[in-house]
Amino acid sequence: MNFQTIAFSASDGIARLTLNRPDKLNSFTGEMHAELRVALDRVQADHSIRVLVLSGAGRAFCAGQDLADPDMQAINGQLPDIGNVVEKNYKPLVLRLENLRVPTLAAVNGIAAGAGASLALACDLVVATQSASFLQAFSKIGLIPDTGGTWFLPQRVGMARAMGLALLADKLPAAKAADWGLIWECVADDAFVARIDALAAQLAGMPTKALVRTRQAMHAAPGHTLEQQLSYEGGFMRELGWSPDYAEGVAAFMEKRAPKFSGN
Repeated sequence: MNFQTIAFSASDGIARLTLNRPDKLNSFTGEMHAELRVALDRVQADHSIRVLVLSGAGRAFCAGQDLADPDMQAINGQLPDIGNVVEKNYKPLVLRLENLRVPTLAAVNGIAAGAGASLALACDLVVATQSASFLQAFSKIGLIPDTGGTWFLPQRVGMARAMGLALLADKLPAAKAADWGLIWECVADDAFVARIDALAAQLAGMPTKALVRTRQAMHAAPGHTLEQQLSYEGGFMRELGWSPDYAEGVAAFMEKRAPKFSGN
């Protein structure tokens, strides 16, 4: 497929998916969502890929939904069904990331606003430049945080801060986002590319299935009692304990050498 709104490449176990509408701050359109589905399906199907890096072209990560997109326009005076847009595009996007067979790294190079901020938070690790910021802009146009924002925000920063971000729609600088625990790391702009490359290479060399099961276990925890979560962990430990990567990890530890994980 000849992508028009994203860029996609894969090599050395690293898939790089870049939102590529820099003149529109990489805002979402129906076309972009369709292309994202194709790219993420490629990642899911290609077992040589061990990590996905998600970034934005130009000076922004993603400014959220493009309000000029046809899906957001009134037709014959009838306002658009925004709930349908969420169900058709944003819900499947977040669930694809949640169920992706590789870890995900959001490289936030600039403003991440609205659904763009939530998209970053849907990734397993979020690293941002010093000049980047996060903005829950929804209340400014009479909406609520979507793309999982109401789920991710309270879990990352607690209810008080989540409510403040959502209600007031204040811009949150990346350094403060890191201090609050909203993201993993804030990096100087001139060190950002090297840091993302290093993290991507590190993740690509790790036991992929164990990383994904870690994501799934942590996301399941809020809906479980402690007893249920212990059983949930046990099921994953049983599965992983029979995996080639576990055998390799133990062998490498006993032989005092670096492990060579296959991702299986």
